[in-house]
Amino acid sequence: MESVDFVVVGSGIAGLTFALSAARSGRVVVITKKDDAESATNMAQGGIAAVVRGTDSFEKHVEDTLTAGVGLCRREAVEIAVRSGPDAVRRLVAWGAEFSKRKDPEGNEVLDLGQEGGHSARRIVHAADMTGKEIENSLLSAVGENPDIEVWEDHVAIDLALGVGSAGPVCVGVHVLDVERERVTAVAAPVTVLATGGCGKVYLYTTNPDIASGDGVAMAFRAGVPVRNMEFVQFHPTCLYHPEVRSFLISEAVRGEGAVLRSLSGERIMKGRHPREDLAPRDIVARAIDATMKATGDKHAYLDITAEDPERIRARFPNIAEKLAEVGIDFAIEPIPVVPAAHYLCGGIAVDLEGRTPLPGLYAIGETAHTGMHGANRLASNSLLEAVVFSDRAARSAVDEHAGLRGVVVAAGEVEWEGSDAGPVPEGVVIDFNWDIVRRLMWDYVGIVRSERRLELARTGISAIRAEVAGYFAGHPVSRDLLELRNISLVGELIIRSALLRNESRGLHYVEDYPERDDERFLRDTVIAGVPEP
Repeated sequence: MESVDFVVVGSGIAGLTFALSAARSGRVVVITKKDDAESATNMAQGGIAAVVRGTDSFEKHVEDTLTAGVGLCRREAVEIAVRSGPDAVRRLVAWGAEFSKRKDPEGNEVLDLGQEGGHSARRIVHAADMTGKEIENSLLSAVGENPDIEVWEDHVAIDLALGVGSAGPVCVGVHVLDVERERVTAVAAPVTVLATGGCGKVYLYTTNPDIASGDGVAMAFRAGVPVRNMEFVQFHPTCLYHPEVRSFLISEAVRGEGAVLRSLSGERIMKGRHPREDLAPRDIVARAIDATMKATGDKHAYLDITAEDPERIRARFPNIAEKLAEVGIDFAIEPIPVVPAAHYLCGGIAVDLEGRTPLPGLYAIGETAHTGMHGANRLASNSLLEAVVFSDRAARSAVDEHAGLRGVVVAAGEVEWEGSDAGPVPEGVVIDFNWDIVRRLMWDYVGIVRSERRLELARTGISAIRAEVAGYFAGHPVSRDLLELRNISLVGELIIRSALLRNESRGLHYVEDYPERDDERFLRDTVIAGVPEP
């Protein structure tokens, strides 16, 4: 057993921001599934939304966020994030991030701001089309130089370790599978932080990395922590459709620079569907593409930016240009085949504005947490902003909490692992089969457009899989594949249950049986109480 001051599960922008902020007050261990750079942050192309130019305003950014969230944003969370935006950018620069710049008319060097769907102004701070990679690398460099932060690669969190406090259960650390050594260990800490990112691997098609299996949400729920708004899963409108490439996102910034969506026959998909047309919020664009594909039988749509200057476009999006060139597409002179794909979880673990969960000792930050900022639909590039702002707030709160707990010794028995040993699972084909079934079931029945009947069928199917997985987990060695299947099946069930509780269509949740919004009954969060497991 390892004992530290703070244990962080996840090495994306949220987890690393927390680690750097908290390391001033104690020792931090960061648990990460594979190598430390594999995260959704590293794959983010667009940027971080922030008001850094005088022609923009906090009020406009707040209003754009609230509009995209369709009535369910927590305004206080939005205000905090938006008004903290300039400081968040400055903090990232201080940690080494280098963002794209240009010369203004007076010859001064200024940030080159992009525009994305749902934004009324150019406010996207970016590093060409590799913003996430730039941020992730700068944070990893800062972490690597900090002697008080240790990163454990190839470690998979299994479950939270719970102790008994004066007022009930408390989180005292986390059980971890060391994949390389095939052993289960534990990290004890007075402060445990879940920063595990999203759950895109619950779906068959996703822009997320392979590690995005909803682990944080699942672990928190099994520890009795409630989740909120799990029905709101954002589908990115434009993922590359190509047999040789998986999960390559075509940034929304491409539409911000003039790209339009077309059917295979060349018709403009967004024409007349929304006042902002191709710069409409993501939920509207994704549904429009989905509807067009279903109406025409087409397997994909086109994203067309060929009307813009080719050299400017290649220079603005060098990463996208290089990736497409690898499969024979020059997007400056020919359209890109695209399809929607699962992208971002707007719901998550219930937290307050400092990242605290109802379980003492446990915090959640980033995509795995529900601060209320995104409401029923996330505004483009608000996720990196939320991650930096609320991770720093959580760190400051946790440092205060840790000061109150300093000197408290976690008993070894409280974090002792009592489950199976690590090792390969017999009949692994069963695990692979259920992995595939969960993801296909979620894609076919709980996707962009839903119906009550399909949701009920999905609930029946996933309940059967959950029962089978529980039996495997109880009687077989612990492996990464089994742990992730256990988590995606639970998170899938939570998405389905939440969807069935919202009998209306709002934002990312569209149900054919209830196509209209119902503010009288559903202008509220969907909450499912956590169920502690033995």
